[in-house]
Amino acid sequence: MKKIKLNDQVEIIAGKDKGMVGKVIRAFRDTDQVIVEKINMIKRHTKPNMANQQGGIIEKEASINLSNVMLLCPKCSKATRVGFRILDDGAKVRICKKCGESVEAKA
Repeated sequence: MKKIKLNDQVEIIAGKDKGMVGKVIRAFRDTDQVIVEKINMIKRHTKPNMANQQGGIIEKEASINLSNVMLLCPKCSKATRVGFRILDDGAKVRICKKCGESVEAKA
Protein backbone atom coordinates (compact mmCIF):
# COMPACT_ATOMS: atom_id res chain seq x y z
CA MET A 1 0.00 0.00 0.00
CA LYS A 2 1.46 3.32 -1.08
CA LYS A 3 1.30 6.56 0.88
CA ILE A 4 0.06 8.70 -2.05
CA LYS A 5 -2.88 7.56 -4.19
CA LEU A 6 -4.96 8.79 -7.10
CA ASN A 7 -7.12 11.90 -6.39
CA ASP A 8 -5.15 12.83 -3.25
CA GLN A 9 -4.49 16.52 -2.57
CA VAL A 10 -0.72 17.00 -2.28
CA GLU A 11 1.66 19.88 -1.66
CA ILE A 12 4.96 20.15 -3.53
CA ILE A 13 7.83 20.41 -1.03
CA ALA A 14 10.82 20.69 -3.39
CA GLY A 15 11.65 21.97 -6.86
CA LYS A 16 10.47 24.86 -9.02
CA ASP A 17 6.82 24.46 -7.95
CA LYS A 18 7.54 24.31 -4.20
CA GLY A 19 4.54 25.32 -2.08
CA MET A 20 1.92 24.67 -4.77
CA VAL A 21 -1.03 22.36 -4.12
CA GLY A 22 -2.71 20.05 -6.62
CA LYS A 23 -4.57 16.79 -7.16
CA VAL A 24 -2.79 13.57 -8.17
CA ILE A 25 -4.07 12.52 -11.59
CA ARG A 26 -1.73 9.60 -12.19
CA ALA A 27 0.54 7.48 -9.96
CA PHE A 28 3.33 5.21 -11.16
CA ARG A 29 3.92 2.65 -8.42
CA ASP A 30 6.95 0.97 -10.02
CA THR A 31 9.01 4.20 -10.35
CA ASP A 32 7.61 6.11 -7.32
CA GLN A 33 6.46 9.01 -9.50
CA VAL A 34 3.20 10.96 -9.57
CA ILE A 35 1.64 13.43 -12.00
CA VAL A 36 -0.07 16.36 -10.29
CA GLU A 37 -2.69 18.49 -12.03
CA LYS A 38 -1.27 21.81 -13.38
CA ILE A 39 2.10 21.25 -11.62
CA ASN A 40 5.54 20.74 -13.25
CA MET A 41 4.32 21.82 -16.70
CA ILE A 42 6.61 21.09 -19.67
CA LYS A 43 6.45 21.97 -23.35
CA ARG A 44 6.42 19.00 -25.72
CA HIS A 45 7.17 19.48 -29.43
CA THR A 46 4.98 17.03 -31.36
CA LYS A 47 4.76 16.05 -35.00
CA PRO A 48 1.37 15.96 -36.70
CA ASN A 49 -0.34 12.58 -36.34
CA MET A 50 -3.82 11.06 -36.41
CA ALA A 51 -4.67 12.20 -32.87
CA ASN A 52 -3.19 15.68 -33.29
CA GLN A 53 -3.54 16.85 -36.90
CA GLN A 54 -1.91 20.23 -36.23
CA GLY A 55 1.22 19.20 -34.33
CA GLY A 56 3.21 21.96 -32.62
CA ILE A 57 4.08 22.72 -29.01
CA ILE A 58 1.86 21.11 -26.36
CA GLU A 59 2.01 21.93 -22.64
CA LYS A 60 1.51 18.98 -20.32
CA GLU A 61 2.33 17.82 -16.80
CA ALA A 62 5.56 15.94 -16.14
CA SER A 63 6.01 13.41 -13.36
CA ILE A 64 7.37 14.28 -9.90
CA ASN A 65 9.16 11.95 -7.52
CA LEU A 66 7.15 10.87 -4.46
CA SER A 67 9.86 12.25 -2.18
CA ASN A 68 9.00 15.77 -3.41
CA VAL A 69 5.30 15.70 -2.49
CA MET A 70 3.45 15.54 0.84
CA LEU A 71 -0.14 14.57 1.42
CA LEU A 72 -2.53 17.32 2.57
CA CYS A 73 -4.66 16.10 5.46
CA PRO A 74 -8.36 16.81 4.78
CA LYS A 75 -9.04 17.28 8.52
CA CYS A 76 -6.22 19.60 9.67
CA SER A 77 -5.40 21.03 6.18
CA LYS A 78 -1.64 20.66 6.70
CA ALA A 79 1.02 18.84 4.69
CA THR A 80 1.79 15.73 6.69
CA ARG A 81 3.60 12.44 6.73
CA VAL A 82 1.46 9.35 6.30
CA GLY A 83 1.18 6.49 8.75
CA PHE A 84 -0.87 3.30 8.74
CA ARG A 85 -3.30 1.84 11.24
CA ILE A 86 -5.13 -1.48 11.30
CA LEU A 87 -8.80 -1.04 12.22
CA ASP A 88 -10.85 -3.48 14.32
CA ASP A 89 -12.40 -4.99 11.18
CA GLY A 90 -8.91 -5.73 9.78
CA ALA A 91 -8.83 -2.90 7.23
CA LYS A 92 -5.55 -1.01 6.82
CA VAL A 93 -6.03 2.77 6.55
CA ARG A 94 -3.70 5.74 6.06
CA ILE A 95 -3.55 8.24 8.92
CA CYS A 96 -2.26 11.80 9.33
CA LYS A 97 0.84 11.87 11.55
CA LYS A 98 -0.08 15.36 12.85
CA CYS A 99 -3.70 14.92 13.94
CA GLY A 100 -4.00 11.11 13.96
CA GLU A 101 -7.18 11.11 11.84
CA SER A 102 -7.79 8.85 8.84
CA VAL A 103 -7.06 10.46 5.46
CA GLU A 104 -9.03 7.92 3.43
CA ALA A 105 -11.93 9.21 1.35
CA LYS A 106 -15.30 8.15 2.67
CA ALA A 107 -16.87 5.71 0.19
